[in-house]
Order: sequence, then structure tokens, then C-alpha cells
Amino acid sequence: MQHLLSEIKNCTICKEHLPLGPRPVVTAHKSSKIVIVGQAPGTKVHASGIPWDDQSGKKLRQWLNVTDEQFYTTENFAIVPMGFCYPGKAKTGDLPPRPECAPQWHTKLLDKMPNVQLTILIGSYAQKYYLAEKAKRTLTDTVSEYKQYLPRYFPIPHPSPTNRFWRAKNPWFEKEIVPVLQQKVKEVLK
Repeated sequence: MQHLLSEIKNCTICKEHLPLGPRPVVTAHKSSKIVIVGQAPGTKVHASGIPWDDQSGKKLRQWLNVTDEQFYTTENFAIVPMGFCYPGKAKTGDLPPRPECAPQWHTKLLDKMPNVQLTILIGSYAQKYYLAEKAKRTLTDTVSEYKQYLPRYFPIPHPSPTNRFWRAKNPWFEKEIVPVLQQKVKEVLK
């Protein structure tokens, strides 16, 4: 696993497309129980090199009902974004994750983590990649039908502050689905 993580940390496959240059942000352990598949690091995470080290991460840990210590213990959580490097700025938010990362690295990483019991798919990029034709037409539909994907996958929206309008329009997510997510995480981490 360490050799593979080192390879990923030195990856430069798409460096000509990265405005801040390559700085892959990924964590994993052969004993990881939960995999978090998000989009790609933002500028703050690119600068720190610590995954989910921003407001989105605070909201995510709140949704999961875990402490920072639990979250950053790689035997608990592997953090494997769709794109490992900051992709650049778009008109609203960041550009999509670079398409090279997931096909190049995800299977190799997941193959080295035989104890994974749950994969949390954050946002439409992760959901479309992992659920493929089983993903619904919209993120809202996919998230609301989360039971279809259990016990392997749990789709959720992105916890970004820019996603607050989606959360305001869909209060059922935090009221009905987050408690189920918290219970699943608690069961896996026992």
C-alpha cells in the first residue's frame, strides 16, 4: 500500500492541466473500513495537503458524526477523491475533477483494501462513476434512493457551503438520511 500511495503522490499525468501544479491528496490504509469518494481538493486542501481540511470537511464530519481524530485515522477512513489534485476554478466553484485519476488509480487502491465495508459517494461525479447506469437522472434522485445502493454504497450531496441552496430545498436529507448515514458509520467503526 505504501508503495502505491507513494506512486500516487508523485503522479504527474495531468500536470499541464493543473493551474497550481500537481499535489495529489489521498489517504488509505490496507485496513480502511470506509472509503470516502469526493470530487477533488479545493485550494485550501491543495495548500495544506490535508483532505477535507475546510468548511466542507467540517460539515462532512458533522454528517458522519465522527471526530477529527476518527476521520483522519486511515484504518477507519480512506479518502480517495475522483481527482487527487486541485483542478482549477470554474465560473461557480471549482472545475470538475480531472478524468485521468479515477481510472488510473482507484481500482489499484481499492484492491489493496479488503476490509472496506462502506463507500460514501459524495456528489454526482463519484455517483456517476461508481453507480454508472444505476445512478438516477439527478443527484437528488440518487441521494433520495440511497437504500438501493446499500450495503456497499451510500450516495450523499457535497457538503460544500456553496451547496447550501440544495440543502435548503431538500431538508429531508439532513432530517431523514443523515441519521441513517451516522448509524451505518457507527456500525462499521465499532
